[in-house]
Amino acid sequence: MGSSPDAVSALPADNRIVNQTQPDGDETMTQTMTNADVVRRGYQAFNEADLETIDRLWADDVTWTTPGQSTVAGTARGKDAVLAQYGRYGGETNGTFQAQLRTVFEGDDGRVVGLHRNVAERNGKQLDTDCCIVFEVEHGRIKAGTEHFFDLDNWDQFWS
Repeated sequence: MGSSPDAVSALPADNRIVNQTQPDGDETMTQTMTNADVVRRGYQAFNEADLETIDRLWADDVTWTTPGQSTVAGTARGKDAVLAQYGRYGGETNGTFQAQLRTVFEGDDGRVVGLHRNVAERNGKQLDTDCCIVFEVEHGRIKAGTEHFFDLDNWDQFWS
């Protein structure tokens, strides 16, 4: 993962200024993003396998916690480990894994909850379960994600 031309400047806890270089490389635009916006953009990047955006939005020391007893359960520490976890989701489902965002809730403490539906196919099995992720966002970057599944048994069986 290389460095990005984007700069993130801290504003009040709920807003960030993100300077982005335009595709032609000549101009810069400024956009205000809330922590909820960061999470929404993160879902989009995840579902599109947009590694450049994930590299920009996830902190280098990000952690990702997945509950349960399956082979994907546990805590991934660091951006490379988290990306490897995401790679398993996509790779082991032949690219069918999607986190279909339903809504986002933002707290005053930098936490954002994303409510979504996971769908995928793997080895003849179907995944269709609701999930929420509690994100911790600092300075416009995702520092942690902790998944919570409505039907953890369904999740574990899918990955077994």
